[in-house]
Amino acid sequence: MVDQIGGRPDPRSGIPDLTDVDIDSLPDWQGDPLTVYYEPMETESWALTRCPFVVAMGYFTGLQRVWNMPVLTRGTDVWMSLVPMEVESQWIGIDNASGHTVICGLGMGWSAAMTAFHPLIERVTVVERDPEIIELNRRIGLFDRLPDGLGDKITVVQGDAFEWTPDAPVDLLMPDIWLEVVSDGRADETLRMQQNIGAKGVYFWGQELELARHIVRNGQPINDATLAEQAGKFGLPLIGLDTEDYAENTKTAVKQWMKGRWLEGTNVPDELRSPADDMERR
Repeated sequence: MVDQIGGRPDPRSGIPDLTDVDIDSLPDWQGDPLTVYYEPMETESWALTRCPFVVAMGYFTGLQRVWNMPVLTRGTDVWMSLVPMEVESQWIGIDNASGHTVICGLGMGWSAAMTAFHPLIERVTVVERDPEIIELNRRIGLFDRLPDGLGDKITVVQGDAFEWTPDAPVDLLMPDIWLEVVSDGRADETLRMQQNIGAKGVYFWGQELELARHIVRNGQPINDATLAEQAGKFGLPLIGLDTEDYAENTKTAVKQWMKGRWLEGTNVPDELRSPADDMERR
């Protein structure tokens, strides 16, 4: 999720290959309205910084130029940044939020804040395990600065996403506790959370890629029918499957972000292959 510093990057990384790319011709990302609230600060383990300029790939869209990007890091790991990929990969959940929405993983507080803007939202509960992240967000003060008292809708509780249970019915569960957008066992981990929370709907970070991994391993094409079928196999009430062009957008996300991280035994069709698929899996 950062720009290419030099040389040709590993196709399995989040760094785009800018070889032969005319950077000046790329579109500028229109940014996010909350970016202005993020100022550099640190805790013992975490750092919130700004990167003056990056070239970043979207989740459903292509390369874009991004300016003054807020970045949340722990050591050398980038846990969140306000780039097209992060925003686009969360937006279906945010757009479908209503009533009482539970978000597992606080990060920079961006998804909770944007969810609070939704007119159908009554309450946003954020479950976060790390007290340092909770303190960092308190210092950022993002929720306190939202207009019209929207921050009053948001409650942050310290707890383990796999153990926490709500005190009221939940309309939507949005887990985002992972470092990478693809990881093994993600659907099962989401199911563990859902079994305690019992939300009417679920949208987890990277769900398009997780659905695709199972569909393609089974030798099926990615389309509306196979996406719905696989969601049923997960045992999760996934939302967003009826979003316009969802199947085609899922294919785009796969080509740009799967980066060879298919399930074992998958025969990747040519239309979904990327350079990472021609490399030995680590």
